Parts: sequence; structure tokens; C-alpha cells
Amino acid sequence: MTLHFDMYRGILDNRTVIIKKYRHRDRAIRDIIISMQMSTHKNSLKLLGCCLEFDTPTLVLENAGKGGLKYDGSLVVDNELLPWKTRLHIARQLASALTYLHTAFPRPIVHRRVTSRCILLDDDYVPKLFDFSFSITIPPDQLYVEENFLARTPGYTDPTYLKYCQSSERTDVYSFGVLLLVFLTRRAAMTKQGAEIELLTTYSKLDVSDGQIQIETIADPKILEEVGGDEQAQQQLQDFLALALLCIQDQSEARPDMIDVAKELVRIEKSILP
Repeated sequence: MTLHFDMYRGILDNRTVIIKKYRHRDRAIRDIIISMQMSTHKNSLKLLGCCLEFDTPTLVLENAGKGGLKYDGSLVVDNELLPWKTRLHIARQLASALTYLHTAFPRPIVHRRVTSRCILLDDDYVPKLFDFSFSITIPPDQLYVEENFLARTPGYTDPTYLKYCQSSERTDVYSFGVLLLVFLTRRAAMTKQGAEIELLTTYSKLDVSDGQIQIETIADPKILEEVGGDEQAQQQLQDFLALALLCIQDQSEARPDMIDVAKELVRIEKSILP
């Protein structure tokens, strides 16, 4: 995925901030509008200010001390591998932010670029959803937006969108399902070796046989080492994978709504008491 902006850290009024400089004005304006609407949610990166007077529109955003995630879902800083409980906690909070995006406004807003690279973590590992530059609002009396071009994100793109150029809330659900798999497996959504391309969604589905999810064959070894032989923890991983696979169903109507995904993640997280 080619980024259409550059990001830097800077100092403003003695505080560290993130500076986001766009190459395209229309993308910047869209990001500004939706970031303002999302500012009340704790898991959305707060917009502090903006400048549209120059050739490169610029946004000023709150800082996120831990930085971003790699394509495999691990932290960029020091290549830190997040423990399972942290990954689950991040997934649950991101689902809350996406549910808010879909339900809190007069018309649903679809993010359309849900990937590991649209997440920043603050110093307490609280996830911050950002980059609403490709987001789109569902018009009144419609269930989706039909477009005349494809804005695909390799490995995360909804098959319905690829086939019909239609964006809906279920477009985000599919991408979020891929993100859940990234967190569980610590594998990139798409890998390329020579001329061969492997999608994480295909790889994960191959490990389901006779209705039984083979968690030990796809989960990150670090996670398996953490949970050991704990039956409750093993079941938690199974439930997490089952939810991810439900989100990445090829037919959009077979996928749950994001609010139901969020509720299930709350249940999964609470299935093991601290």
C-alpha cells in the first residue's frame, strides 16, 4: 500500500505532536472532517489542528508514544512482540472505535483502509485509529456506496468490493477480520515470495478441517508458549479465530455487524478473569 502522506513527530507548545503532510488536498479535507467527528472516542487519534494554506495540507495530531505496528502486527519500535492479552485488548478497543464510526453519526461511515498500519499505540498500549482519508459515508436510503474505481489494500480488501466496487460497513468487517488474523498469527496479510503471492485469509482457511479449527498450526508460537496447556486460554484462542473467520466470509451478508464483533471480543476477553 502506497502512503499518500508523510508523518513526522514535532514539538508544539512544549508538547510532542504528530505532523501529517498530505500529497492530495481532497484526502486531507476528508481526513480532517472525519477526524473531528471521531475526536470524542478514546480510541481515535485526536486532531489538534490543521493548515490548508500551503501546497501540502498538514494535520497536527496528538502523539502516540509507542508508535505504529508492522505489517505482521508487531510493534515497530525495537521489534517488540506484543503478548496475547495486549493484542486481544487492542483488538477489542479497535472494534469499539469502528462500531462508533458505523453507528454514532446520522449515516454510517466506512473507514475503507482498516489495516495494521492505520493503528498507533500510546504509551499505555491504547490503540488509536487514524487515517480517515479514504473513509466514505453511506448515502440515505442506501446500504452501500458504489464506486467507479478500486481503492484496494493488498491482503485486506473485501471480495465483494473487488467484484462490485461496493463499500459498506461489512467492508470494514472483512478488513478487521484480516487484522484479527494478523494479531493471532503474526503474519502479514499478504506475503510475496518470487512470483508466488499468499494471502493470510487463504492460509488460515486451509487450517480448518472437518469443522475443527487447528489453532496450533496457525497461531503465533509466542502466543502458544504463553498460554501453554491452559484449557481456558486455548478456548479463548479458538473463539478469537472463529470470530476472525466469520468476519472474512466471502459473502458480505454472512459477516456479522461490527457492533456484534465488538460484543464478542468483550466476551472473549472476559472469558478469562485477570
